[in-house]
Amino acid sequence: MNRRLLRTVLAGGTAVTILTGGAWATDVLAQAPVVVQPAPPAVVQPAPPPIVVQPSAPTVVVPSTPGAAVVVPSNPAVPQIVLADTIKANEVHAQAIYANTIKARQVQGTIHQTNKVDVGKGKDDIKAPLVSAQAIYADEIKADSVVANDIYVRKMVRD
Repeated sequence: MNRRLLRTVLAGGTAVTILTGGAWATDVLAQAPVVVQPAPPAVVQPAPPPIVVQPSAPTVVVPSTPGAAVVVPSNPAVPQIVLADTIKANEVHAQAIYANTIKARQVQGTIHQTNKVDVGKGKDDIKAPLVSAQAIYADEIKADSVVANDIYVRKMVRD
């Protein structure tokens, strides 16, 4: 009988402890107020755009007659197509070059071997320090440097 009484007291005591402990925890949670403070709003200031300064191209003044001056822009527009029998230049630049013969010390670009390039008749010879265009058609090019994305040529001679 003592054991039965002891079990009842222990079980009842445990139940009372659980119930009252839960109530005390509820009281504690209910008594502790929770205060949420909103954070101050974040203000993002956009950075000013970068300033890019490009120098203007210099101009060349060439006197044509005494007392008169002609202003020539130093960066004239690049022509779309140049047709010539012979081009003699220090540098030749283009997106594409079509020529029967190229004699040059330095050649940069993808070279495509062709049988013949028909430039047509009656084209003038060009002699200049720099020849530049989107496309160049010539029977012969003699230059120190030839630079193009694509070079279609029958005969290539490296000087």
